[in-house]
Amino acid sequence: MAILWALMALLLLSFVLLPVLRRRRGMIEQVHPSHPDAADPADYGFVREEDLDIRMPGPDQDLLDVLDVVQRSQDYRAASQLLAGTEITGELRWQRVQAFAGAAALELKERPGGVSETPGGQWLRVWRAEQPKDAGGAAVHAEFLVQQAWRTSTPGTDDFRIIMEEARDACGQAALLSPGDPVPYIVELSVARGLNYPQPEFEQLWLKILDRAPTHMGAHLAALHYWCEKWHGSRELAYSFAEAAAARAPQGSLLAAMPLFAVFEHLPEVNLVASFYQSEVVTKAVHGALHAVHSARQDDPMLAHVRHLLVFFLVRSERWAEAMGELIRVDGHVGALPWTLSANPAAEFALFRALAVAGYEANGGSPATLHI
Repeated sequence: MAILWALMALLLLSFVLLPVLRRRRGMIEQVHPSHPDAADPADYGFVREEDLDIRMPGPDQDLLDVLDVVQRSQDYRAASQLLAGTEITGELRWQRVQAFAGAAALELKERPGGVSETPGGQWLRVWRAEQPKDAGGAAVHAEFLVQQAWRTSTPGTDDFRIIMEEARDACGQAALLSPGDPVPYIVELSVARGLNYPQPEFEQLWLKILDRAPTHMGAHLAALHYWCEKWHGSRELAYSFAEAAAARAPQGSLLAAMPLFAVFEHLPEVNLVASFYQSEVVTKAVHGALHAVHSARQDDPMLAHVRHLLVFFLVRSERWAEAMGELIRVDGHVGALPWTLSANPAAEFALFRALAVAGYEANGGSPATLHI
């Protein structure tokens, strides 16, 4: 009898824990609606999982070429030239600053240096030493420090605060070198989150960005984190910020997709309601993002970011045909939310892609019926 009671207790426990294990935020671990093996993503010309590029959300061949040159030669000059020729108020400059800083941080992680070894990312240090008035190098250095703080330290610790204080000083230096450039202030948004700026101070920082680039999508996404419940705001404040941005978005602006990012940032850790992704709040945010991507310029550097998040929500909502429509436009690059939250972004993206293909074919779709 004791054994029987123990088995019944285990069975009941499994009913409680299984949804938790299967529906963690940002991941699908169950097969739904049919097993991915029932369909082959390769039939649609999708890139193999091992060949997916996890560095960027979408293609930027100029950046890739320059990164290759810089990392092979350890000479910063190509990076300096690329940033000097990139519009200072555009989305592309911010993305390239992040990419160069991330490359230097990754190099340093892989080669921390020692008695007989030059540390990775040495080209960035040389850049700052040889060209102290180069605004691009100053912005990359500030972003590098921010990334180092988040990668190597724990928020709230002395080490984290020391690096973030250094990053704040670096942001100020970069801003002085390029007065009309919003990027140093966008970098500081992450500093503000890490150092817990009071809301009035954060709002003053935000106004400096709005003065320089009022429709900058990357800046809005960086600011959204501060207003989220898990940092220094609340669900209501984050939704309000996102909805206000969408409301004032000019025609063709991807800011109309901001509410979808706010929804993503506040997904429940455990979702026991199967219809959550068909709820009004999710459906409305998805429709806003779909409208944004369909009306945006096709060369908008932030377009891939929105499409990647749409794939996540459309698959979860079982809107298979629409998910496939977004997948064929972003496949090949996975350096964006939500995949970058996973330890293996390529595998996470490939899983959602397989689920989309399976759902699409289970409802009568095929490669022949899929059109861009």
